[in-house]
Amino acid sequence: MSINGRLVSTLNMPVRWGDMDAYGHTNNTVYFRFFEEARISWLNSVELSEADAHTGPVIINASATFLKELKHPATVCVHTYLGKAGNSSLETFYVITDADTGDTYCEGAAKIVWVDRTTMRSTRLPDVLRNLATE
Repeated sequence: MSINGRLVSTLNMPVRWGDMDAYGHTNNTVYFRFFEEARISWLNSVELSEADAHTGPVIINASATFLKELKHPATVCVHTYLGKAGNSSLETFYVITDADTGDTYCEGAAKIVWVDRTTMRSTRLPDVLRNLATE
């Protein structure tokens, strides 16, 4: 996966013992939780993650490419990048690295669509996100 976009956030997170699976490495689903936590933290930083707001983000697809086995104990750094912005959508990309060594464990992506929470139909992407994606 080629990460083309603007870096908007980095967030360090510990790998918890309970994140590992029966094979002794971090379960694949945990990577998506890392992406989610980084995305919500970043949306909080631009004041766009209020759960009771009239509009908000919905993820319509997500993917991950697992590059290196991740085991406990470790601290990862999730780098969040913005890609292209559409009328109601925004591409986001993620790179998970070791916070100490910089080794890359995983790359991922998620497409955000901004929706009206009453109608559950797409609506215009907030200008703050459109501007961040094009800066």
